[in-house]
Amino acid sequence: MFEGIFQPTHLLVILVVALLVFGPKKLPEFGKGLGEAISGFKKAIHEGQRSAKTPADTATKKLTQKTGS
Repeated sequence: MFEGIFQPTHLLVILVVALLVFGPKKLPEFGKGLGEAISGFKKAIHEGQRSAKTPADTATKKLTQKTGS
């Protein structure tokens, strides 16, 4: 159903529509805001994964030290 949805022709049409809707002055600002939002989202995911690993790793180390393995 959605195969080929992001072909270059489709992306070009989307870009032209966005240019018409937002105008040439607002489009770079919109792109910058979207990029910052994606960057912040990735950073939050990375920090969440890192903090999720830390307690488990600490517990595993303590358990192996107690058992002497």
